[in-house]
Amino acid sequence: MDIPSIITRTRGLLVEHYVFPEVAAALDAHLTARGDHYATATTPEELAVLVTEDLQSVNGDRHLRLKHHVDEAHEDDEATRSHVAKEFAENMGGVPLVRLLDGGVAHLELASLLFPLEMAAESITAAFTLVSHADALVIDLRRNRGGDPHTVAWVCGYLLDEPTHLNTFHTREDESYQQFWSPAHVPGKRFGGTRPVYVLTSGATFSGAEELSYDLQQLGRATIVGETTGGGAHPRRGFAVHPHLEVTIPTARAVNPVSGTNWELVGVIPDIAVPADEALDRAHREALTALGRG
Repeated sequence: MDIPSIITRTRGLLVEHYVFPEVAAALDAHLTARGDHYATATTPEELAVLVTEDLQSVNGDRHLRLKHHVDEAHEDDEATRSHVAKEFAENMGGVPLVRLLDGGVAHLELASLLFPLEMAAESITAAFTLVSHADALVIDLRRNRGGDPHTVAWVCGYLLDEPTHLNTFHTREDESYQQFWSPAHVPGKRFGGTRPVYVLTSGATFSGAEELSYDLQQLGRATIVGETTGGGAHPRRGFAVHPHLEVTIPTARAVNPVSGTNWELVGVIPDIAVPADEALDRAHREALTALGRG
């Protein structure tokens, strides 16, 4: 394992791609000064731990890390595609649970990721068609680690009555931006924009799952119940720097059109703060009260 080459390659990618150039410069200097520390690593996995600690030490960006892969790493997460496909199957296409609670309240879990839309659209459509018959809805994101912003927009399409601006990603590399809107049309049946919606969160809720929570909260469309989320708002790219190591680098920042900011580092703050394992019961009670059935 050529540690100096791995660190040099990582530093170069940071300077070229990281969304905040001034932070990239500070990280470049920090990694350079830590060369002797990294020399203590005897395996790629050990090196990944040491470098990740340093990458996150300047501004706490949890998307910024050196990721170890048991199988060979490739550019832009290619190494994880088979794992994602396996996870998708194990979680019923990203919808592991749909059920009806007492009082006409539906409980819909989206986990373990908001999988790429080309994979998850069919299962999400089926799930929302089912819950469209309920009087209130609880969306459970407590075990959701993130995912695709296109899938976030797709889910929002079932909860809003008209196309709505949800989020904008501003990139560093060409100073461009990409807006995300809820779609004007979704297949199946919408839950719609008026019936009560509650979103469950935990400290493990992260990235794209945070965006879904935050977007709905800022629009006043959902009540967030549970714990403050992990605080990762920057979309990222992956770059192989060793056969088993991938550096993940945020290349853009999210800007919500309502708040003008995002949930980076601070997380999504729940409207009703309770321990994650109590969130479902609390949201169910809140829904029944809202429906006059409490």
